[in-house]
Amino acid sequence: MENVRIALVHDWLTGRRGGEKVLEVLAELFPRAPIFTLIRFPGSQVQELEARDIRTSFLQGMPFLRKRYRSYLPLYPLAVEQFDLQEFELVLSSSHCVAKGIIPGPEALHVSYIHSPVRYAWNQYFAYFGPGRTGPIGRFLIPPLLHRLRVWDVTSAARVDHFLANSKAVARRIEKYYRRPAEVVHPPVDTDFFTPPESEPERRGFLIVSALVPYKRIDAAAAAFRGRRDELRVVGDGPEYKALRRAAGPNVAFLGAVDDGELRRLYREAAAFLQPGEEDFGIAPLEAQACGTPVIAYGRGGACETVLPGETGLLYDAPTPAALAAALDKFRGLAFNTHSLRSHALKFSRGVFKEKIAARLRRLWDGHKDSR
Repeated sequence: MENVRIALVHDWLTGRRGGEKVLEVLAELFPRAPIFTLIRFPGSQVQELEARDIRTSFLQGMPFLRKRYRSYLPLYPLAVEQFDLQEFELVLSSSHCVAKGIIPGPEALHVSYIHSPVRYAWNQYFAYFGPGRTGPIGRFLIPPLLHRLRVWDVTSAARVDHFLANSKAVARRIEKYYRRPAEVVHPPVDTDFFTPPESEPERRGFLIVSALVPYKRIDAAAAAFRGRRDELRVVGDGPEYKALRRAAGPNVAFLGAVDDGELRRLYREAAAFLQPGEEDFGIAPLEAQACGTPVIAYGRGGACETVLPGETGLLYDAPTPAALAAALDKFRGLAFNTHSLRSHALKFSRGVFKEKIAARLRRLWDGHKDSR
């Protein structure tokens, strides 16, 4: 594929989450491919991405972008359709919102790696916009806007030749909402950086690493710790930060964003990592396991693929404070083996992902080339 004209498309570059880690590997595989993205916050990515040819949409010039970029959601479909990709033979979109809706050339192959169909339009709509979460204006405006987004999302799925999904859970959503099959390729975990400590530390307290948005259910985790002697640390930021901090008890600490070195230290020192909401896949639980830390997770979505019950952690059956509190009590009587935790995480390493995604893209390209 050395002489193939390739473009990479990603929703936005505003932070370094799971989607950006997939993009980093795609950028390594295709070092000459330009990156098209709706919005870019300079300095938010690793240096290797910052140095690339990054092309943004007209949204880049909008006012108050850093604080209010989510407010421009109604313009996202229009913005992504304005990218001129007619010169490219292979288009790879990395999408959790609208990136899959680009318009490729008629002879091009479009492969879309889906982190999730638009969460707030589909499976997490009520978590974001349910009763009590919007004001009077929002209750009037949001339903028709999201309806239009759903219609566009389904129709634009026809522009994708092949779907790849980051988990079985996401593959089922693609089948449900787009009526299309998807092959699962789990995203990369940096197991070279996230490693167990040389000597076992005194493990204390529990840890969450998450964007602070409604469907992550950080509120349920904070409620589960109310009245307990255990400590909970929460790493991450997002629109729910102030409300969550006000409601949490004194044994819940919100640390905001931390650098990678500090994050690794927190993983290594935690008694367990908590995942109280349903994840599409969930890289953070595997980063914790790579550091030798077990996971307590709500047993839906990606957790069913990243946590081995009784071997690398616990799964509980309801996203409620009571269910999590019961799981915390059960956890006290269990022991986990660092080697088993680490071995499981290695199955999702960056090297494994790079090898799998390269092989699948080569196969899809060869099939496309032979069919022309």
